Amino acid sequence: MLQQTVDRLGDLVSPDRTLILTNVRLADAVGEQLPDLPKSCVICEPAKRDTAACIGMAAFRMLHADPDATMVVMPSDHVISTDEQFRSAITTAATLVQQNPQRLVTFGVSPSYPAVSFGYIERGEVMADSPSGLNVHRVKQFREKPQVEIAQQYVESGDFYWNAGIFLWKAQRIVDLLAEHQPVMHERLQTIAAAIGQDDYDEILDREFTAIQGTSIDYAVMEKADDVVVVETPFSWDDVGSWQALARLVEGDEHGNTVVGKHLGVATSNSIIRGQDGHLIVTLGVRDLVVVHTPDATLVANKHDEESIRQVVQQLTERGWEDFL
Repeated sequence: MLQQTVDRLGDLVSPDRTLILTNVRLADAVGEQLPDLPKSCVICEPAKRDTAACIGMAAFRMLHADPDATMVVMPSDHVISTDEQFRSAITTAATLVQQNPQRLVTFGVSPSYPAVSFGYIERGEVMADSPSGLNVHRVKQFREKPQVEIAQQYVESGDFYWNAGIFLWKAQRIVDLLAEHQPVMHERLQTIAAAIGQDDYDEILDREFTAIQGTSIDYAVMEKADDVVVVETPFSWDDVGSWQALARLVEGDEHGNTVVGKHLGVATSNSIIRGQDGHLIVTLGVRDLVVVHTPDATLVANKHDEESIRQVVQQLTERGWEDFL
């Protein structure tokens, strides 16, 4: 998926202007997945501090190379089709920012069901000067992941998009907004940026980045900023941040089970089964489960309780069991 995310941009961005922000533990794996990318383009975070710090550090790095850089933020856990439609939307967003360098552009997906695992964007007035045939609206409000009843209201109203988590803006603009709304974070990121090329860069990066209080870019900046617009995506999109996504992407069997791997199901229905090669998973008399087997851990959960599954990551961290993440 990381390869697909990079390839999706086509010729819009050259390899030397592509930055990968990742945890230091994954640096070698990233290099194996993207051998054509210069090693200097892989920026390692010494700790997990959510998306605002990650994006801010990337923006500072871009400004170090190009004070007029335009920045597109693309999570690597998205399934998107087609690449051509994606590039068309990115080109539209870039034109919107060229028209107004203070503008922030996000991308909204028309919801097909009341998802509770996605954030939502409430759209405002349509932009009459849209540079393409795509629908572009001013953002009225960002909404957090809702309860299913609220999500149903959002879908029925026709005024909401799923928040795709893809953004485009001037790198300088997002740095300025971090300075305005997250001054402590901005100061630490600025200290890191000032150390680029110095012998003690790694030491400064570890000290300053680890000290940042993590928060999302939505909460840190987007919910507070003016002149935010949303481009309605012409491409299909899914966020595979939950196991429910597997059921949307892989055709189920006659009993509604989504299976990847070797599985024997007896009286099993509407479940998601994910196994490894050479390992058989057997289920008997169950329904609505998520069963995931990996070499070092096994997950069994109610598939409708996605938020509780997310809490597992927090509890593993609290117990010092990060090796199982």
